[in-house]
Amino acid sequence: MNEMNTKAGKCPVMHGGNTGMDNHVTKWWPNALNLDILHQRGARSNPMDLDYNHREAVKGLDYQGVWNDVKALMTDSQEWWPADWGHYGGLMIRLSWHAAGTYRLGDGRGGAGTGNIRFEPLNSWPDNASLEKARRLLWPVKKKYGNALSWADLITMAGTAAYESMGLKVFGFGFGREDIWGPELDINWGNENEILAPTEERVESTADADTMYNPLAASHMGLIYVNPEGVNGNPDPAETAKFVRTTFARMAMNDEETAALTVGGHTVGKAHGMTADPGPEPAAAPMEAAGFGWANDKFDGNANTAHTSGLEGAWTSNPTQWDNGYLDLLFKYEWQVVKSRAGAQQWEPIDIAEEDKVPDATDPSIKHNPIMTDADMAMKVDPTYRKICEKFHADPAYFADTFARAWFKLTHRDMGPKANYFGPFVPAEDLIWQDPIPAGSTGYDVDAVKAKIAASGLSAAEMIATAWDSARTFRGSDKRGGANGARIRLAPQKDWVANEPARLAKVLGALEPIAAETGASVADVIVLAGNVGLEQAIKAAGHDVAVPFAPGRGDATDAMTDADSFSVLEPYADGFRNFMKDQYPVSAEELMLDRAQLLGLTGPEMTALVGGMRVLGVNHGGSTHGVFTDRVGQLTADFFDVITDMAYKWVPKNDGTYELQDRKTGAVKYTATSADLVFGSNSVLRAYAEVYAQNGNEAKFVKDFVAAWTKVMNADRFDLL
Repeated sequence: MNEMNTKAGKCPVMHGGNTGMDNHVTKWWPNALNLDILHQRGARSNPMDLDYNHREAVKGLDYQGVWNDVKALMTDSQEWWPADWGHYGGLMIRLSWHAAGTYRLGDGRGGAGTGNIRFEPLNSWPDNASLEKARRLLWPVKKKYGNALSWADLITMAGTAAYESMGLKVFGFGFGREDIWGPELDINWGNENEILAPTEERVESTADADTMYNPLAASHMGLIYVNPEGVNGNPDPAETAKFVRTTFARMAMNDEETAALTVGGHTVGKAHGMTADPGPEPAAAPMEAAGFGWANDKFDGNANTAHTSGLEGAWTSNPTQWDNGYLDLLFKYEWQVVKSRAGAQQWEPIDIAEEDKVPDATDPSIKHNPIMTDADMAMKVDPTYRKICEKFHADPAYFADTFARAWFKLTHRDMGPKANYFGPFVPAEDLIWQDPIPAGSTGYDVDAVKAKIAASGLSAAEMIATAWDSARTFRGSDKRGGANGARIRLAPQKDWVANEPARLAKVLGALEPIAAETGASVADVIVLAGNVGLEQAIKAAGHDVAVPFAPGRGDATDAMTDADSFSVLEPYADGFRNFMKDQYPVSAEELMLDRAQLLGLTGPEMTALVGGMRVLGVNHGGSTHGVFTDRVGQLTADFFDVITDMAYKWVPKNDGTYELQDRKTGAVKYTATSADLVFGSNSVLRAYAEVYAQNGNEAKFVKDFVAAWTKVMNADRFDLL
């Protein structure tokens, strides 16, 4: 996992991925910076009342009633979309799996936490064929329980309930996901121009799966994981194993979890491959399709004539029962490549015994061969996966527990800490991947702590930079990172170049004793020190504004921290502190926009923070780029005065930076990066900058900066929501 951001162009964000949305601006002017991702979830697109609080609503949900109703649905086969063997378990597991399986560790985006599978492009991906039927089957349950039951929760829970109904002892389930109401514009699913484009479109070398462009995980546009027929549709389990390993590692899964999910995912249910031409996907279907896609003209109302993936068959002899049948068959027989009736390449056993064949999904008197995908065969061919699967085969109880835990991780990985879990099915056990943090104290004297901080000898810039660095790791995508836990003092964060280790060590050396003396957590003291520094800068600028503070953060320990997992949170760029670790094919302003979106900031909030951070003098390494003021250390609107002032001309330099030269004398007054000048060149950002540059708006700027600052400092305080 440590190599995720060092391979494939050494860039943590794909070029054009988050700013190249398909609208007229970027269609006509593809190099224009598009701020839509900062404003995609505004109140105007949300049908819920402005004061609706889903966290409060979900607390009143009849959890057991939902669970019981979903389990009852499993065997309530509908004529319009019949259940295989009279059980919808396989379909619901696939729905949950494909909703959750888009999560990627690199940027925390994707996953089931928002219900995004309801919208394009996921709704119409070929890998999600006919899952819109599964959601329609769940609609009566959603309708019954109303707002408190989100689609995101229901879609994710359906698979867990299905496993339990088929005999697995599940690990648990947490409610609390909140729905979005349109496509997620912040997720780049790849830069290919066609669905299922060759793997070469997203890897530097097909010989090395780890060269897949960050932060992508799936091997093809339109797939959740890997091509089930093999790399580029060529069956070769050994090669497929490489992409399986990379894909699941980028989803935060190790080899054992990967094997467990592969085996357990195919222990029940079946693949459907009725026709090579199943019809248009939902986004391309005619109005009369009522939102359905893949209108297979060979479907006759029977389960065995449905179409999903193009592969055809079940993996086990008892597809509605949790058992060890998958591994029994995988190791018992030799397998060969054949084609499904839809023309997909799949593996079937040689000389299989009649008792090991699979009953037809509609007529149990008919028997079929079981199947395996190329990824399934990788579990047998790859030495590491085979050893793990042999252990599972020999110890079914161990396999069941390993799978149940891996499934829970798969379906909850993007929910963040347990503070976001609700309901009676939440496991009591704290898991390392949940980034646990102990509760912090709220009983100490905040003013006394502030006084000690002010007397510590630390500069305002040192305190502000440290607080920012501690908080900026937060990702709204999977709710990881942030100031809570004070993990900035632990490996790997304490050694990140972005955190200026020498300065960080100095600041922590002054703040940790204060925490010990006062009973406050180090996490609280770090944030409070940033506030102290900010209040000093505000006072120096002639204003009197208190920076809000909410105590209660806790301090994580090394034992609570999966250092390898946290490595992906390392900032490779931070436009707020004018930092770039290296030169990337993505511009500094695009990287800044990406970080702002992960922090949950709007365009105006991003603008206020950048302008304020510049004049506060907290650039990384003491750089003066963008420090457009003669009053460094005071929270003024000077940055915006200069960026909108035509007295200066902008002159590019050979190193990629710029000089702001006096138009009359040619004297260099300031230097800048593109992350500075974009606030004067981009029409939207300039409009925001002009607000703060206007006479009479100095106090508004300070107020807005403080509000945005507090938002970032509290981004991971789920207890305050």
